[in-house]
Amino acid sequence: MNYLKYTPYLYLVLGIYLVVDSILQWNDLAENSGLTLVFAGLAFFLFAFRRRYAKRFEARKNNKK
Repeated sequence: MNYLKYTPYLYLVLGIYLVVDSILQWNDLAENSGLTLVFAGLAFFLFAFRRRYAKRFEARKNNKK
């Protein structure tokens, strides 16, 4: 389960990619860049959420030892 430490950073990379994609497609009417920005915001929220709870669980694990 060591790989769970790295999953929040996947959300961060995804969020950065979606912001860049939205900026590049901003003037194209066929693309919905607003929806892409919503998903980018969700990815950044999930990054912060997962990282916060990972730190909380790590602190709880260290206190039990």
